[in-house]
Amino acid sequence: MIRFIIVCICVIGYLILSIPILLAEWVVGKFNRRAKDISSLRIIQTVFKFILKVTGADITIIGHENVPKDQAVLYIGNHRSFFDILLTYVLCPDLTGYVAKKEMEPIPLLSTWMRYLHCLFLDRKDIKEGMKTILTAIEKVKSGISICIFPEGTRNKGADELELLPFHDGSFKIATKSGCPIIPMAISNSAEIFENHFPKIKPCKVVVEYGKPIYPEELSREDKKRLGAYTQGIILEMLKKNREMVE
Repeated sequence: MIRFIIVCICVIGYLILSIPILLAEWVVGKFNRRAKDISSLRIIQTVFKFILKVTGADITIIGHENVPKDQAVLYIGNHRSFFDILLTYVLCPDLTGYVAKKEMEPIPLLSTWMRYLHCLFLDRKDIKEGMKTILTAIEKVKSGISICIFPEGTRNKGADELELLPFHDGSFKIATKSGCPIIPMAISNSAEIFENHFPKIKPCKVVVEYGKPIYPEELSREDKKRLGAYTQGIILEMLKKNREMVE
């Protein structure tokens, strides 16, 4: 429970104490938007790295060299833990917005930071509003900002992490309409940090693997038509390969 309490103090304490930082970042943004964006990115990455250290998780990173450094990408990953965001966000080399559920938007301070970081809020119950979010994500990618989305649509709470939920095809329009590559991410054993023994946070082994970029225009017509299932298959193979590393 001690780790859980420390993490809660870190999160709540930072959100409250960061109010002056938000104001300073807003001022910087008035003069140099890029400087403000990068500053916000690095600040939150530092906070997330500290929180991950508190959890005691032994994190192995594989294939991070597969992430292009000279263009925006669409990150696609499996999703079983709240910590998936922290595990992957600390590794983003440049501006990256995450697609989050609409329910997070009313949370004060947190949602402000999320907007600073180009995160988008997706209404999973309203198809029309959901499509607007996807269109906004496409424009962000075209402007050089990467997007990360977990296309299962929610945290997968199944007993076996190899049993992935279906990937929503709408997520992949971000890549097909913007022309950016897809970076598949396989996150192994992240639920063991917290969700599998709520409310305790326990040290465990976690593996985050980045697959080679997928360029939709280079795929066969059949694979392009089933891009969600195609990407899911690649992630599933990485999860299978890495399973023995976390057992």
